[in-house]
Amino acid sequence: MTGELYDIRDPRFAKLIHGNANMETLWEGGRWCEGPAYFAAGKYLIWSDIPNDRTMRWDEQNGAVSVFENPCRNQNGHTVDLQGRMVSCEHRGRQVSRVEHDGSLTILASHFEDNRFNSPNDVVVKSDGSVWFTDPSYGIDSEYEGDASPSEIGACNVYRIAPDGDITMVIEDMVQPNGLGFSPDESLLYVADTGMTHDPDCTPRIRAYPLSDDGASVGEGENLMTCDNGLYDGFRVDTNGNIWSSAGDGVHCYAPDGTLLGKILIDEVVANLVFGGIKKNRLFICATTTIRSIYVNATGSAR
Repeated sequence: MTGELYDIRDPRFAKLIHGNANMETLWEGGRWCEGPAYFAAGKYLIWSDIPNDRTMRWDEQNGAVSVFENPCRNQNGHTVDLQGRMVSCEHRGRQVSRVEHDGSLTILASHFEDNRFNSPNDVVVKSDGSVWFTDPSYGIDSEYEGDASPSEIGACNVYRIAPDGDITMVIEDMVQPNGLGFSPDESLLYVADTGMTHDPDCTPRIRAYPLSDDGASVGEGENLMTCDNGLYDGFRVDTNGNIWSSAGDGVHCYAPDGTLLGKILIDEVVANLVFGGIKKNRLFICATTTIRSIYVNATGSAR
């Protein structure tokens, strides 16, 4: 342990942080902050305040915070697609949507085999333009983050939306699939399982799935790491393949082989994070009721 901000477990982590960098609180007042996405063209950050049914916006130029959309159908995860458009997972909408350049809304996916999704949670766009998302049950479990409702699908899975709009199920061996992301070369898909919220025997973990040759499906997955404090939720991957994940005590950083390198300690449960800023070396962190940021010596992977 060193100081009150960093917990260094491996010498490699010392090279990924700046000892004189300060943790900044950019905003406070949320109920459950989630789904950050950084828009480089506009130099602003978007995130969800799910129980308050609003999407928020922080302007990097002047620090101003405003409501981006309210109500927002209890949006959760967001990402930026290859054309710079916002792709969103909606709890109450039970769908994945996209905001077009003219401001109109396109529904990318709302049903699988004639059944409504549970509550799409997190989303990532692959270099071929396909959209991959998780569909746990959190948005239909109660009225707090969506509308309480029975699952029509009867399971919580991971799905892929092809560029032509075709929807396929790619992973079905998880209890509550949550955050997800690709390795820099897109040979692996990482997915967090927060199933302990529903099954005490489900170990908090991130699993790694090899991409098939077609790039549209995955092979058998394996556990890459398990969480020693709380649950993994959202996470991001840097250009060297290190995984920066949310956890109960802050942000955990792992080598590509799953070795815990160190932690950035935070006094709130962290739900998600994203690399942003001009050089993509600034971590924006959704920490329950606040938005934090800190500069690191790493750069976010393109995807």
